[in-house]
Amino acid sequence: MVAENRCSAYREIVSCVNLAPKKNWLVRKTMRNILLDLRNDHLAGRRGGRVAICSSRRDVLEAAVELAMSWDDHLLVEVTANQVNQYGGYSGMTPAAFASEIDRIALAMGFPRSRILLGADHLGPYIWRNEPVETAMRKSLELVQQCVRAGFSKIHMDTGFGCADDPRPELPPELAAERAVTLCRAAESAAEQLPSTASRPLYVIGAEVPPPGGALEDPQTLGITSIEKVEETLRLYEARFKSARLESAWNRVMAMVVQPGVEFGDCVVARYCSERARALSGFHDRLPADLTYEVHSTDYQSSVSLAQMVADHFTLLKVGPCLTHAFREAVFGLARIESEQLDRRRGAQRSNIREALEAVMLENPAHWRSHYRGSEEKLRFLRFHSQRDRLRYYWSHPAVASALKRLLANLEPALSPAWVEAHLPEIYAALPSDQYPIDPTILIRRRIQLALRPYFDACA
Repeated sequence: MVAENRCSAYREIVSCVNLAPKKNWLVRKTMRNILLDLRNDHLAGRRGGRVAICSSRRDVLEAAVELAMSWDDHLLVEVTANQVNQYGGYSGMTPAAFASEIDRIALAMGFPRSRILLGADHLGPYIWRNEPVETAMRKSLELVQQCVRAGFSKIHMDTGFGCADDPRPELPPELAAERAVTLCRAAESAAEQLPSTASRPLYVIGAEVPPPGGALEDPQTLGITSIEKVEETLRLYEARFKSARLESAWNRVMAMVVQPGVEFGDCVVARYCSERARALSGFHDRLPADLTYEVHSTDYQSSVSLAQMVADHFTLLKVGPCLTHAFREAVFGLARIESEQLDRRRGAQRSNIREALEAVMLENPAHWRSHYRGSEEKLRFLRFHSQRDRLRYYWSHPAVASALKRLLANLEPALSPAWVEAHLPEIYAALPSDQYPIDPTILIRRRIQLALRPYFDACA
């Protein structure tokens, strides 16, 4: 009865982690064709949409691969220019290194590599926006070419933000389109150097691209992309592409980023409202050729909201921070178990995972200092619990990685149901009774899948 009472609050998400296989007719297509045909498949009722897993964290990627395997489906994995770039990004990986990491994960899990498509997100000068435009664009061109050479097939060109010597932070649409064309030309040049059997990249343009990682402060101020803005963007980009003799590339522009009214901040989420997005949703039928809508910052939306978004033709859903946030929740729950267990062991060395994270974040505040505001007490809370999850920048730090390794080692042998029920009740509710005792790494994976499965459901 105790377990039943504790788990009652989690009934909705429990149903989301049934890993029973679901056959999908799309396995007969290549992943690239699945994206090109997404609009037509959606309108014909053969497919709802597609979720893009935006993360470089191995635990998140393995959780996503396992879900895709259980659905007999394909997987779209994307990384931002912040996470992966020619200098290593905060993940420490270049595009080629990340592609190799995906290869290793697929091989280790027995998942066909051909069913994973890689995307590059927010390519453009944004991460170098504090530098002069000439320098920032040169770095952006180098990155887009490295991505194409590494096998990234979906390229999001994010050129709407100004650089240090631009007159304002948000560029005029005409200039944003010109810089996107410059990026596209570099990508096409790199693609020409690939084997003749390689497919040319697919592209995503943006009408209103939110800053990466969530930036909402007041849900009441969040606007919806206007039809006029969509029409202007299409007109400008098509004209610039064709004048640059990039007609073939324009035919491979498969999505436009729009804002249907979803975003999140430290402790707030703007929930999707179908009524507010009605005009934008209705314009989907008037988009040219294979073009469809892509939506960023869909993290922390309810399963009902996600399903409604897809029904309203917002067919490409990007999700990232809520998955690493779920990873953090699982790790902190395991740390609580470790603390209780080691109280009974003499000479045991604690992982001190939270202390390690706090020390590293204070020593290297660049990834969170400009995003969090408030008293020292509030800042400490946000460092650990903000939905924007700036904590994700620090898991690859050697001191933190070492502490995590120690945590998992301290929890061996596998955990009993009582420990999991007490400290990770949502995962306890989701696990079949015959899975005990269970390895802590599996608990981490299941917690991530609790956050991810509603996206798979909505896009089925």
